[in-house]
Formats: sequence, structure tokens, C-alpha cells
Amino acid sequence: MKILVIEDEVKAAAYIRQGLAESGYTVDVAHTGTDGLHAAATGDHDLIILDVMLPGIDGFAVLSALRTSKQVPVLMLTARGKTDDKVRGFDLGADDYLVKPFQFPELLARVRVLLKRGQTAQPDPVVRVADLEIDAVRHRATRAGQRVDLTAKEFALLTLLTQRAGEVLSRTQIASLVWDIHFDSDSNVVEVAMRRLRAKIDDPFPEKLIHTVRGVGYVLERRSES
Repeated sequence: MKILVIEDEVKAAAYIRQGLAESGYTVDVAHTGTDGLHAAATGDHDLIILDVMLPGIDGFAVLSALRTSKQVPVLMLTARGKTDDKVRGFDLGADDYLVKPFQFPELLARVRVLLKRGQTAQPDPVVRVADLEIDAVRHRATRAGQRVDLTAKEFALLTLLTQRAGEVLSRTQIASLVWDIHFDSDSNVVEVAMRRLRAKIDDPFPEKLIHTVRGVGYVLERRSES
């Protein structure tokens, strides 16, 4: 297996390279975003370990450009552990996210999982419910073939609902999984976000997919007309 490490900290890159090499992997290293993108685009790597804070172009830009042509597994490796950064990385197509400082055994375990996943048949990245389609890799949502423009939070919320279609999600679950916060019964953040999402996903179309389960939460599913 061949791994590309894109990391600007020379000592950190050397540490990762040595550990992976001792574990039997072939490792290439790039220290800038520009060099890393070129190596990723022209190489035949089985996995890319990508730092976010890079000189030249940052890791998010590298990932975004890479995803236009390749679906090689990408592990984001960064000191930035904010939820918004994680959501942005996953929205752009990252497969995993590890925050520095880390223990090498954890990095190695994540590498093995991603490589094993890559050896199996790749699932369709598009999730479909009725005429709604969500493409997490391209960060794109369509309804009846029409592109729906969503904010990052709206897309994260819709992705959660579609991936767990048919399952009633409580406000507490939604707040925790989308906003990474403990739900406050006095807060209406979930209701406001759901109302805005419905205005884009449901209101323009005759068939409604997002439903309120009173006293419980919300569910996205196709329901036959009664």
C-alpha cells in the first residue's frame, strides 16, 4: 500500500513517515499544498494523510481540487479541532479526521480502517429518498432534478436526515449531531433550522418529505397519500 503524507511540519512528517514505513507501507511526503496536490493528482496512492494548515494552498483547497478527479481515501490531520472545521472537511469529502496531538497507534488504526474500506466495493455516494438526492462528496442536493442551494449547516442537517431516513430523530439528537451542542429546551435553533430547510426542500414541491412527530422530533421519509 502506498500512502501520501502532506504535512508542512518537517519533524511531524518524518515521524509519520517512519512509523508508516515500519508498518510496511510505502510513503511519499510533500510539505506544501501545491506540491501535495500535484503528487496526489499524478500519483497512484491508496491513501492520503492531509494537514489543513499548509503553505501555498491549504488542505481544504487541496481536498476540494482532488475530489474533482479522484476518490482516494483522505485522512485530515490537523491541530484545528473545531466542529465547523470538521464539518467543512467532511462536506468536502474527507473520510476521517484526526486532531493533533495524537498517538501514532491511533493514526495507524485509522489508516488500516480506511485502507480496508477502500479495498471493498465503494458504495454509491448519492443518497436518494423519493426525488431527493444528496451527494456528500460533491456537497450537492437536488430535488426533482433541481439544484437546491443550502448552507453548510443546512446541508449537514439534510444529510443526517437522509442517511437516517425513516428514523425519528429527537431535537436533542439533531442538536448534538449537527451543532455539537447539548440541547436546551428553551432554544429554538433546531426548529428554526428545520423551518428554513423545509422552505427549500419541501415548500416548492407537492410531496413533503420532512415530517414532524409531535413530542418527539423529526423524520424524513416518503409517505403515501392518505
